[in-house]
Amino acid sequence: MTQAWMDTGVYRLPMSAPDDVRGLKQLLASQQIAAEDIVAIIAQTEGTGYARGYTALCMQLVLAEYLNLTPQDVFDRIPLMMIGLCGGLMSPHYTIFTRRAVEAPATPPTEKRLAVGVENTRVLLPEEYGTLTQIKLVAEAVEKAIAQAGITDLEDVHCVEVKCPAMTPARLQDAASRHQSVVSTNLGAASSFSKGASALGIAFAMKEVTLEQLSDAVVNKNHDLYTNKGSVSAGGEQSACRILVMGNSDRSISPYRVGHGVMQDQLDVTGVYEALTSAGLDSSMPLTADQQRQIVQMFVNCGADAVSAVRDRRHTIHSDFLSGYAGIVAKAVANAVVASVVGDPMILASAGNEHQGDRGSNLVAAIITR
Repeated sequence: MTQAWMDTGVYRLPMSAPDDVRGLKQLLASQQIAAEDIVAIIAQTEGTGYARGYTALCMQLVLAEYLNLTPQDVFDRIPLMMIGLCGGLMSPHYTIFTRRAVEAPATPPTEKRLAVGVENTRVLLPEEYGTLTQIKLVAEAVEKAIAQAGITDLEDVHCVEVKCPAMTPARLQDAASRHQSVVSTNLGAASSFSKGASALGIAFAMKEVTLEQLSDAVVNKNHDLYTNKGSVSAGGEQSACRILVMGNSDRSISPYRVGHGVMQDQLDVTGVYEALTSAGLDSSMPLTADQQRQIVQMFVNCGADAVSAVRDRRHTIHSDFLSGYAGIVAKAVANAVVASVVGDPMILASAGNEHQGDRGSNLVAAIITR
């Protein structure tokens, strides 16, 4: 069956507070976008899981009104990926992705354009977190999202965002009540294993690793296995893994393209330029103001807290006063470095070294307008 032609939209909106969804309301009220076309929202929110949940609820209430659904139905239908804990110069915001079917253009684009796909795994049992079962479920969902986006070549996939379940006290109790063992009774460690298995699921779907290399035993232990195109965050509000795939398709008329690159360490700005070039930006070093205006959004997965030094210089992310906030510091560092190149701190930065890039690297994806 021939893949339908699609148009993919990207809308990046600032937030003045966790409950600030005025931009979403304005886009819907002005009919600049239709609620039915929204396929995913990914946000950089301030605060803890409670603030993240509040932001998601505010979005659910707005969309429920326009879609004539319950807030829970909205949550089940649209991946709301809330990335909390802003540090440094990180600027709270959210990015809305839309997708709609269109008629075949009279003159097709001469290059592949941005396409997105979304998919959910089934609900995972707590004892499945951090296991080969989770790896396979995520891989299957990523493959479905890629197909949904109309992407036929894995080389055209440039960013896979996953929001996976975090372990909670209630989930520990549920497993215990059924006499099932979990990967760890430490909530933070168990959630990290869930992230690790999800990242390996991306790597498996992207053929960066093979099934023979995978097992329960390698999760968060064999750091030679990783994806260079994925970013994973965990949340107690999730019971399934929610997947958002970004790539380029020859069946898209979107005005945007996406690309990716790898910062080998925290100071490697060439990885940022690599992502922009991959997206199709004719980038100079440094970028001109016109080139910076072509950048629609940047996504960075930060790995500074996976290592103890940068270019043989010791850092104190794990040892100084703020060591308990290593992830926030890692995000703040990456945000500042990338923002210094693109000229805007309102970019999406998440922390996670569980099989998300080589240890100490940053994974970067860029969406630009063409």
